[in-house]
Amino acid sequence: MNSFTRSVDMLHRAMDVSTLRYQVTANNLANSEVPNFKRTSVNFESELKRAIESEENSGRTMNLATSDERHFTSEGPIDYRTVEPRRVVDYTTTAKANGNNVDPEQEAMEVLKIQLNYQLLTQMQSFQFSQMKTVLK
Repeated sequence: MNSFTRSVDMLHRAMDVSTLRYQVTANNLANSEVPNFKRTSVNFESELKRAIESEENSGRTMNLATSDERHFTSEGPIDYRTVEPRRVVDYTTTAKANGNNVDPEQEAMEVLKIQLNYQLLTQMQSFQFSQMKTVLK
């Protein structure tokens, strides 16, 4: 896969994750006064980083040969396209007496952060396509 295709694909995936984060954060904010509601967050970047590092290190690691399906297998490189965002519910904290752990101010700041991040991603994608347009002229 060439670097342009990979870059555009990663930007597209990051934009999808930002959209999911926005939905999750809006849900947290809408339920900030519901008793026993637990906030949810989205985990994606750490798994994506692990997949990219495994691809980079794939040439330096040895794979184990197995003769039986019950044997341990070595982890080969993880394709970054298989990484999916995960919703994670925070059951460990309680911020309010009613058992709810959503801080509306923190969630509002998270919404602003997500919006700015999405704008940056769209600008980066626009830049990628403008470079391609320049090359094709």
